[in-house]
Amino acid sequence: MDFVGKRKYFFMLSAIVILVGIVSMTIQPRFKVGIEFEGGSALSVTFAEAVDEGQIRGTMADLGHGEAIVQGVGDTGVLIRTRTLESPRNEGDVSERETIEQRLEQDFGAIESSELSAVSEAVAKETIRNAGIAVGVASIFIMLYISFAFRLMPNSLRLGAAAIIAGIHDVLVTLGLFSILGKVIDLEVNAMFITGILTVVGYSVHDTIVVFDRIRENTARRISRDFATTINVSIMETLGRSLTTSLTTLTVILALMLMGGGTIESLLYTLLIGVIVGTYSSIGIASQLLLVWEQRGFFPFRRSAPAEAGTRG
Repeated sequence: MDFVGKRKYFFMLSAIVILVGIVSMTIQPRFKVGIEFEGGSALSVTFAEAVDEGQIRGTMADLGHGEAIVQGVGDTGVLIRTRTLESPRNEGDVSERETIEQRLEQDFGAIESSELSAVSEAVAKETIRNAGIAVGVASIFIMLYISFAFRLMPNSLRLGAAAIIAGIHDVLVTLGLFSILGKVIDLEVNAMFITGILTVVGYSVHDTIVVFDRIRENTARRISRDFATTINVSIMETLGRSLTTSLTTLTVILALMLMGGGTIESLLYTLLIGVIVGTYSSIGIASQLLLVWEQRGFFPFRRSAPAEAGTRG
């Protein structure tokens, strides 16, 4: 199959998907945001007996807290994260916390202890800033590592830059789809989403390195004087491995979804999207960028020159 010959279609498809995502991100609400990013309350409750997280989520929904995230802590404890709980407006009124605890005790038995903590808006903004810094720093180190690992190839910095661009492509696609899914199925962006994004970047780079390593081997072996042919052969030789790895990972993710991974739903959806897009970008974006730069240098809109074996300065 001629993957290189279809690179324009790959670029067009990516541009359309990213553009649709950007349009979605301009429409309010841009994302359905978790309390880690907008502030809220965290209620830690320990029961006398073991409880079911799914049933507690149902109870919280009945109380008007359908957005609540319920996470098991040990055998009898749960951590309930929800929007900021209101205090009593008048003396003698019952607070939201007390209402929740009374209902939980009614449905699930005696409560041995409970503790309420708040996540302020300032802390939420700090979380967003730190997440952005983490992704940026990780990208820089990944580019430097790839450039060093492929230092024996001419213009090794191009390989690092291509891998990072492919990773950014994957992040943009994932963000756009999360914006759309947040509007359609209330899929939430939370701390698990950030964990997933970092994992997606790592997965994408790993898949890209596999293809780049084969390109390096085939360039050294001089299987063709045409760099486009070298790239296409390298993609074909690594395609089976990439698809096998991706399908195996997707099987595990889908199994976790079917088993009811409610508390890590954002992580699972991020990985599901990221694995698919990461596999695609290593073939349709990163590898194709190498050829575009070989033909046109770092200025892709100038008139192309015939490609030769290897990479030129």
